[in-house]
Amino acid sequence: MKFLDQAKIYLRSGDGGNGVVGFRREKFIEFGGPDGGDGGRGGDVVFEAVANLNTLIDFRYTQHFRARKGGNGAGANRTGAGAETLLIRVPVGTQILADDQETLLADLDRPGKQALICRGGDGGRGNAHYKTSTNRAPRRADPGWPGEERWVWLRLKLIADAGLVGLPNAGKSTLLAAASAARPKIADYPFTTLHPQLGVVRLSAAEEFVLADIPGLIEGAHEGAGLGDRFLGHVERCAVLLHLVDGAAGNVVDAWRTVRGELESYGAGLADKPEIIGLNKADAMTPREASARRAALARASGAPVFLLSGATGAGVKEVLRALQDRITATRRDAAA
Repeated sequence: MKFLDQAKIYLRSGDGGNGVVGFRREKFIEFGGPDGGDGGRGGDVVFEAVANLNTLIDFRYTQHFRARKGGNGAGANRTGAGAETLLIRVPVGTQILADDQETLLADLDRPGKQALICRGGDGGRGNAHYKTSTNRAPRRADPGWPGEERWVWLRLKLIADAGLVGLPNAGKSTLLAAASAARPKIADYPFTTLHPQLGVVRLSAAEEFVLADIPGLIEGAHEGAGLGDRFLGHVERCAVLLHLVDGAAGNVVDAWRTVRGELESYGAGLADKPEIIGLNKADAMTPREASARRAALARASGAPVFLLSGATGAGVKEVLRALQDRITATRRDAAA
């Protein structure tokens, strides 16, 4: 299934049904009077987050959604049938934005959450509403109110507890494969990962978290270089970021600063999120190189640096434990 995290669709709720002009006509009843019923209500357009979806690919082929019109009224004071609600199912983590792509209409961040985006029109009144002592045979009936219509943007932000960031070929996909049952594509060329990947990391029977791997960032990603920085939206909800630096590539400090600069340029509070730094590919460095580069990265970042190797598994458990401890603390604070 192709991954798609953004789509533009057209919505229109149903028009209300028309009221009618009707009069009671029965044998032996001389003055029946008006009995025109009201129109039914038009259908609403409602979004619902469901847990078994993980992409917006369906909205590439179906882009127009229209709810049904309410039924017209009838004689004998019968109200028209109300139209059914048009329910649109989207993945958990989907944001609904107005056509300007800035105004947030709804954030469906948990399964079962619903959002009413377009309200159906009310039904028109029948002539029975306009009967008065001076107008006993009104011939006025109102049409139904029109529904609402709008273009909206759907933007998917995956729900994950921890996010993997770093330059291309930093070993993010290798670490995800080593830490979880996910099987992302792994190769020795840049931009192997073209769309986000999720994996569930289980440290024990009672401890687990979701780890997200996104495409690599390069200098100028916020200006469109490489694959851009739009995929950073998938780690906005994460409690902690794991910043992987390729220790075998040379200047680890410049690599760390490049990614930090892209996080700051993207905004959305990513630069302020808790960060755990991992110096990856320890198996491709000598002990002296690993020690020197780890110390240089610690001085530049002012934070402890974990030495690990996703290929051999060395140091991976320590990094995962640090992530789990941070996530547990965040969950505890949120519950409090």
